[in-house]
Amino acid sequence: MVKRKNDAPTNGSSKKRAISDDEAHENFRTGLFASEVLKSYTDYYAESQPYKHAVIQDLVNDSLLRNVRNEIRENISFTPKETDIYKIHQSGDLANLDGLDDSALSRLPSLLKLRDSLYSSAFRKYLSSITGSGPLSGVKTDMAVNVYTPGCHLLCHDDVIGSRRVSWILYLLDPDRPWKPEWGGALRLYPTEELKTASGDEVKVPQPDFTVSIPPAWNQLSFFTVQPGESFHDVEEVYKRGLEEMEEDDGGRVRMAISGWFHIPQEGEEGYEEGFEEKLAERSSLAQLQGGKADVFDEPQAHWVDNPNWDAIRNSENDELTADEIDFLIKYMNPNYLTPDTVEELSGMFSDESSLRLAEFLSPKFATRLREYIESKDHEPKPSLPTNPFYKESKVGVARPPHKQRYLYRKAVPLPETMYPDTEKMTPYDDLVDILFPHPAFTKWIALVTGITLTKSNIYARRFRRGMDYTLATAYEEEDPQLEVCLGITPSKGWGDEEENADEEEDESGQNGSSSKGNGKAPVEAPKPEEEVGGYEMYMAGEDDDDQTDTGATEPSTSTGAGQRRKAKADPAIYKSAVDEEDDGVLFSQPAAWNNVSIILRDKGVLRFTKYVSKSANGDRWDVCGEYGVEFGDDEEEASE
Repeated sequence: MVKRKNDAPTNGSSKKRAISDDEAHENFRTGLFASEVLKSYTDYYAESQPYKHAVIQDLVNDSLLRNVRNEIRENISFTPKETDIYKIHQSGDLANLDGLDDSALSRLPSLLKLRDSLYSSAFRKYLSSITGSGPLSGVKTDMAVNVYTPGCHLLCHDDVIGSRRVSWILYLLDPDRPWKPEWGGALRLYPTEELKTASGDEVKVPQPDFTVSIPPAWNQLSFFTVQPGESFHDVEEVYKRGLEEMEEDDGGRVRMAISGWFHIPQEGEEGYEEGFEEKLAERSSLAQLQGGKADVFDEPQAHWVDNPNWDAIRNSENDELTADEIDFLIKYMNPNYLTPDTVEELSGMFSDESSLRLAEFLSPKFATRLREYIESKDHEPKPSLPTNPFYKESKVGVARPPHKQRYLYRKAVPLPETMYPDTEKMTPYDDLVDILFPHPAFTKWIALVTGITLTKSNIYARRFRRGMDYTLATAYEEEDPQLEVCLGITPSKGWGDEEENADEEEDESGQNGSSSKGNGKAPVEAPKPEEEVGGYEMYMAGEDDDDQTDTGATEPSTSTGAGQRRKAKADPAIYKSAVDEEDDGVLFSQPAAWNNVSIILRDKGVLRFTKYVSKSANGDRWDVCGEYGVEFGDDEEEASE
């Protein structure tokens, strides 16, 4: 593993030593700058798909790169970081090493030599010739080390920030132990499809699956031109050892790489064009705007259904469930949650917190049937969400685009009770998705425990496949709040705290598994299982309007390149795996769990994401979600505020 020091190197000035072409050539492999070699890489780049990229093997003088690796391992500090989009170990900025004191610089001579060589005039011209990118800056530089240990990953993004022109990665893996592709860690490229909206606008939409995978290798350089709305890529998770590999030493599965960007020329450099950086920003903003027009191609699209009874409920003085409604709900729900006293108690809790977390939500009999069914599908070779055989309109698919989300989804198909099929012939999963969640009695129960009038609903089910699926942080943009209900039906263990509180005494409402002894309040900490596998759902505070940029762009770190992320605030959804600060922005967190419901009133600007599910998880994450339009009366509005 990488050795860590207590103090990371600090950023200094950007003064760099300009080296001659001959000196630069000596630090790269023999023959790299030969005209026939340059032509071969130029042809490779020109013909590459799904967008222009290239790979150069054995880029640097082997002895120099080995020394660089040793210096990094011995002298560079790394910080574990985790957000919605990545989980990595980062160094500080390594481009501006000149600001370090002499004693620090004396420990990094090879790293200094490598930096000066990569940003030398000779290599910048070489890379510019291959890519056709135009001149590249030797003054404005980005360079850092990212270390991916098992479980680390970086999800889909396009690297677009500011004046970046070429993105690059130089791998510093164990030089004496070849990396195996099955260990993961590959750079994966996503194709885009040109589609036309109903208004005639042409937009580029990234596809949900990558088409090119480039496994890492010692002394290998991968690079591509940064293109707004097109250069989508990710870094595959580095996988933990499987059972068949338990005898194998895991020390080789450390994906260390130096990565960075070449920028457009700055003032005073050859090729500098006044105002060009501003033009790039405009193009980038335009690409983000065009990306907004592509929202019509996002999947799944919301399918809102008006609540046929909402007007009657709003004007009714009956604030209890009827006998018929209880008879229906008791077939599915824990009867403890249906008693008037419990409903009143939960309503009071929700009024205080605007959130509830309820354990053991489904009735034991129905939960047993449902769990058996989901467990039978949890490890199927080709994960799927079944359609309801009685509902031909049931729609399933893969959520997209991948720079926002990816998971399997199924839309509910609500029908009038007079059209209900014989539920004895349906699976319990069908009952849950298409019968219980869309039912007016269930909607009324939610309205009673929240004290909010619900006007419409959008119901859907999700399955997050191990090693594949996630949702990235997106801010809720509507002026009026939205009520969000999520029933976790993940049957496997090992996700967080779902087993830790199983033996705690339940309170009168049947709740347990909460940090407040079953009172339904949301825990404020991110989940901390012994072996983090993701899959948790997180709500976080967004930035104030005054802090937002015009484009919604963000630069979470110089060393990940997450790029601009529309609808996200500056530094979106960043948090620590081990929370050690009170004000971390986390409003509500819920690990993947069995038979737990969360109910959240979500305001404008609040971020929500579901963390990428690691391939090492014991199963997939399953849930059923409901989104509800709300209407507040005078009392409700006052309570909400």
